Amino acid sequence: MKHISRISAQTWLDHMRRGRGQRQTCYAMYSSIVDAITTDPAAMVVPVDDHLVHRGDGVFESMKCIEGAIYNVDSHLERLDKACAATGIDCPYSREDLLETISQTIHAGGRRDCLIRVLLSRGTGTMSVDPSLCKRPELYVIVYPFPDRRLRKERFPARVGISRVPMKPPFFATIKSCNYLPNVLMKAEAIERDLDFVVALDSRGNLGDGATESFAVDTTDKRLLAPPNDRVLVGTTLQRTMALAAKLVESGDLKAAEYREVTPFDAQTASEMLVIGTTRDVLPVCEFEGRKVGNGQPGPIYKKLLSLLRSDMSSNESVRYLVYKQDVNTHDDHA
Repeated sequence: MKHISRISAQTWLDHMRRGRGQRQTCYAMYSSIVDAITTDPAAMVVPVDDHLVHRGDGVFESMKCIEGAIYNVDSHLERLDKACAATGIDCPYSREDLLETISQTIHAGGRRDCLIRVLLSRGTGTMSVDPSLCKRPELYVIVYPFPDRRLRKERFPARVGISRVPMKPPFFATIKSCNYLPNVLMKAEAIERDLDFVVALDSRGNLGDGATESFAVDTTDKRLLAPPNDRVLVGTTLQRTMALAAKLVESGDLKAAEYREVTPFDAQTASEMLVIGTTRDVLPVCEFEGRKVGNGQPGPIYKKLLSLLRSDMSSNESVRYLVYKQDVNTHDDHA
């Protein structure tokens, strides 16, 4: 029978470093348990008795830092507040404290372009399901790289299908909780079916959201439609994109931009279909359920919305929370 060693904490960390290999998947992490930031991937851990680990009992937000500024951070933190209220997790941090912690963690990672994951757990202290036995909520902030294609600014027309994974009931679908098993299964299904994304259908058979993405369609009568927020997770980038789409309504490129039930038929007959999300920005869909969308090529609404969104990210100071001053030296973003 194999003998399993009992080792010291330092030896444990040494073994963690060897076991993880050389690839650094995260730049920096803050943990409220130690109230400090580490850049050592082996130390970027969450205790096993944290409800986040063994019950998925926590909420989170994913946001991005672009050219030294966090984009749309207020919308993300407002959604975090709503998730805390819905799950009964009492966030002990003010908005200012959260922003300062996030900023310092980004600085520790040393990149002007990065993704940020903010996790708020029920806390440690028990392996049971009883939330009242947890000591206190814990905060974890992780700073990590953009996908390689995002750094290279590559765009690709996406192939999308309807998911076999049941959509979460509205109460759970509208909370950004850490219970992401359905989302993981959706991504696995997309890979299995050689698709870029799959989209779930709600109980009425209408389009919901994807594993981590929102969807919208441009109908043949030039109406940009996105699923209503009472049955899907409110997408912060989708909200921003729909707000920017008002400019296309003013210019006559669109007749309307509104939240309304979107049927699979709407997607199949649309002039354009879009995938929208924090890490994706806006992507065109060339194929839905094996059928070509529009002419199968990126369309004019996609191009104009992407341009508006990119301009918003880089120059709209009302939605940019500055983390880095222009004269701060950082690592190369591709490191």
